[in-house]
Amino acid sequence: MSHSWHHLMAEAAFPADGKYAARIAGWHVLVLRGDDGALRAVNDRCTHQAALLSGGRLRRGAIMCPLHGARFDLASGKCLGGAYPDLRVFDLRVVDGMIEVSLPDSPPGPAELPIAN
Repeated sequence: MSHSWHHLMAEAAFPADGKYAARIAGWHVLVLRGDDGALRAVNDRCTHQAALLSGGRLRRGAIMCPLHGARFDLASGKCLGGAYPDLRVFDLRVVDGMIEVSLPDSPPGPAELPIAN
Protein backbone atom coordinates (compact mmCIF):
# COMPACT_ATOMS: atom_id res chain seq x y z
CA MET A 1 0.00 0.00 0.00
CA SER A 2 1.39 3.40 -0.93
CA HIS A 3 1.50 6.36 1.43
CA SER A 4 1.87 10.12 1.03
CA TRP A 5 3.07 12.81 3.42
CA HIS A 6 0.55 15.51 4.39
CA HIS A 7 1.25 18.84 6.10
CA LEU A 8 -0.67 19.13 9.36
CA MET A 9 0.44 22.30 11.15
CA ALA A 10 3.41 24.24 12.46
CA GLU A 11 5.00 22.49 15.43
CA ALA A 12 5.04 25.84 17.29
CA ALA A 13 1.22 25.96 17.02
CA PHE A 14 0.70 22.50 18.54
CA PRO A 15 -1.83 22.77 21.43
CA ALA A 16 -0.52 22.86 24.98
CA ASP A 17 -2.91 20.06 26.05
CA GLY A 18 -0.92 17.65 23.84
CA LYS A 19 -3.72 16.64 21.44
CA TYR A 20 -4.71 17.72 17.95
CA ALA A 21 -7.34 16.01 15.79
CA ALA A 22 -7.75 16.54 12.05
CA ARG A 23 -9.41 14.92 9.08
CA ILE A 24 -6.97 14.50 6.22
CA ALA A 25 -7.70 12.68 2.96
CA GLY A 26 -10.67 10.98 4.66
CA TRP A 27 -8.61 9.73 7.62
CA HIS A 28 -9.33 10.83 11.20
CA VAL A 29 -5.85 11.60 12.52
CA LEU A 30 -5.02 12.23 16.17
CA VAL A 31 -1.60 13.71 16.91
CA LEU A 32 -0.45 13.43 20.51
CA ARG A 33 2.54 14.65 22.49
CA GLY A 34 3.68 12.00 24.95
CA ASP A 35 5.31 12.47 28.33
CA ASP A 36 8.66 12.11 26.59
CA GLY A 37 7.87 15.14 24.40
CA ALA A 38 7.69 13.08 21.20
CA LEU A 39 4.83 13.60 18.77
CA ARG A 40 2.90 10.53 17.63
CA ALA A 41 0.02 10.08 15.19
CA VAL A 42 -2.73 7.46 15.41
CA ASN A 43 -6.07 6.76 13.80
CA ASP A 44 -8.64 8.69 15.86
CA ARG A 45 -10.82 5.61 16.41
CA CYS A 46 -11.03 3.26 19.38
CA THR A 47 -10.79 -0.32 18.16
CA HIS A 48 -13.34 -1.43 20.77
CA GLN A 49 -16.46 0.64 20.00
CA ALA A 50 -15.25 2.92 17.15
CA ALA A 51 -15.47 6.09 19.27
CA LEU A 52 -13.28 9.11 18.62
CA LEU A 53 -10.24 8.93 20.90
CA SER A 54 -9.62 12.67 20.66
CA GLY A 55 -12.04 13.23 23.56
CA GLY A 56 -10.04 10.88 25.79
CA ARG A 57 -7.44 11.57 28.45
CA LEU A 58 -3.76 11.56 27.60
CA ARG A 59 -1.72 10.09 30.43
CA ARG A 60 1.55 8.24 31.00
CA GLY A 61 2.24 7.63 27.33
CA ALA A 62 -1.26 6.38 26.52
CA ILE A 63 -4.59 7.69 25.23
CA MET A 64 -7.76 6.51 26.98
CA CYS A 65 -11.05 5.97 25.16
CA PRO A 66 -13.73 8.30 26.59
CA LEU A 67 -16.43 5.61 26.26
CA HIS A 68 -15.11 2.55 28.05
CA GLY A 69 -11.60 3.42 29.23
CA ALA A 70 -9.62 1.28 26.81
CA ARG A 71 -6.00 2.51 26.85
CA PHE A 72 -3.59 2.53 23.92
CA ASP A 73 0.17 3.10 23.91
CA LEU A 74 1.08 6.19 21.88
CA ALA A 75 4.26 4.79 20.37
CA SER A 76 3.05 1.36 19.30
CA GLY A 77 -0.76 1.63 19.27
CA LYS A 78 -0.87 -1.48 21.47
CA CYS A 79 -3.95 -1.91 23.64
CA LEU A 80 -2.85 -1.85 27.30
CA GLY A 81 -4.59 -4.18 29.72
CA GLY A 82 -7.31 -5.22 27.31
CA ALA A 83 -8.05 -7.63 24.53
CA TYR A 84 -8.92 -5.04 21.88
CA PRO A 85 -7.06 -4.74 18.58
CA ASP A 86 -4.17 -2.27 18.43
CA LEU A 87 -4.58 1.21 16.96
CA ARG A 88 -3.27 2.06 13.54
CA VAL A 89 -0.17 4.22 14.01
CA PHE A 90 0.86 6.69 11.31
CA ASP A 91 4.42 7.81 10.63
CA LEU A 92 5.05 11.41 11.65
CA ARG A 93 7.93 13.78 11.04
CA VAL A 94 8.76 17.44 11.57
CA VAL A 95 10.30 19.17 8.55
CA ASP A 96 11.29 22.85 8.70
CA GLY A 97 9.05 23.32 11.74
CA MET A 98 6.00 21.72 10.08
CA ILE A 99 4.36 18.55 11.38
CA GLU A 100 3.73 16.04 8.59
CA VAL A 101 1.85 12.74 8.73
CA SER A 102 2.16 9.82 6.31
CA LEU A 103 -1.25 8.40 5.38
CA PRO A 104 -2.35 5.61 3.07
CA ASP A 105 -3.26 6.85 -0.40
CA SER A 106 -6.41 4.74 -0.32
CA PRO A 107 -9.34 6.05 1.74
CA PRO A 108 -10.18 4.43 5.06
CA GLY A 109 -12.65 1.58 5.05
CA PRO A 110 -15.56 1.20 7.48
CA ALA A 111 -13.32 -0.61 10.01
CA GLU A 112 -11.04 2.47 10.15
CA LEU A 113 -13.72 5.14 10.58
CA PRO A 114 -15.12 6.35 13.90
CA ILE A 115 -18.85 6.26 14.55
CA ALA A 116 -18.97 10.07 14.73
CA ASN A 117 -18.05 11.22 11.24
